[in-house]
Amino acid sequence: MSMSRRTFVQTLGSLALSAVALPASAAEFSWKFGHGFPASHPLHVRALQAAARIKQESGGRVDISVFPNSQLGGDNDLLSQVHSGGIDMFSTGGVIMSTLVPNAALSGIGFAFADYSTVWPAMDGKLGAYVRNAFQKSGLHALDRVWDNGFRETTTSTRAIANPADFANLKIRVPISPLYVSLFKALNAAPTSINLAEVYTALQTRVVDGQENPLIVSDTAKFYEVQKYCSLTNHIWDGCWIVVNGDSWESLTPDLRTIVSRVFNAAALQQRGDIAAQNTALRDGLQKKGLKINQADPAPFRAMLQKAGFYTDWKNKFGPEAWGVLEASVGRLT
Repeated sequence: MSMSRRTFVQTLGSLALSAVALPASAAEFSWKFGHGFPASHPLHVRALQAAARIKQESGGRVDISVFPNSQLGGDNDLLSQVHSGGIDMFSTGGVIMSTLVPNAALSGIGFAFADYSTVWPAMDGKLGAYVRNAFQKSGLHALDRVWDNGFRETTTSTRAIANPADFANLKIRVPISPLYVSLFKALNAAPTSINLAEVYTALQTRVVDGQENPLIVSDTAKFYEVQKYCSLTNHIWDGCWIVVNGDSWESLTPDLRTIVSRVFNAAALQQRGDIAAQNTALRDGLQKKGLKINQADPAPFRAMLQKAGFYTDWKNKFGPEAWGVLEASVGRLT
């Protein structure tokens, strides 16, 4: 069909206007960062801030979208996705990541850390470097600074946990991880692995009678609405690694890798401070929300684990080199 000169000029004008109206070009690197924590959790809040800072400092070249609350899948699914390249970034505890990278669970051995004065020197030092190297060998890049997931405490709807006997036959939710399952089996509990996003309903419907998590998770996930007791067992400290798909990481230019590392590592230190500031307040806050709180002595629990062969079993699984790195940081366990 022929077109008149007037129509042709009008069409050119329309195309020009359309071109002007087009949005700015998309980011050179558009990444997805998935995790299972609630949107109010400090990890998500600081990750959002870091993503915004990276976008600004990279001149829009790196745009990281952060998806909380298992929106892109449960922890094991997200780990599989970041390993295969389905998403670019993922964060959760090292114990959960150990299903792919066994040595990531080293820091999550039951009752290994006494307090934060031993945690951070170890994780920012040789123990953390050893674990990061294990991630690298598995095709993932772990950022230098571990984020704090806090010491894990126990909540129940049936009874307080004051000594090992209180765990007997307790139906307790644990993450999908062999280490958590074996820990609570060694304490004679009945562990069940459930994704974090499904835990509230599982507690509400009494599929399980208890769960164990850092206080911040029990607060932000509102577990206090469906639990009666909170026992400060401090049974595990496990930090949150932020890992990047290896190919995604290598696709960045060196200057962009520097920006991403620097910003996320700085955010990690801020997030650690967030958790530290909240821990004391959370005890009082959860008590006011109805939980009965008690402090448990870790010594009899550790003794029970030693007697049950828990530490010896995991030493054999990790091997002497890895176990030696752990004990060099936390003291002898076996």
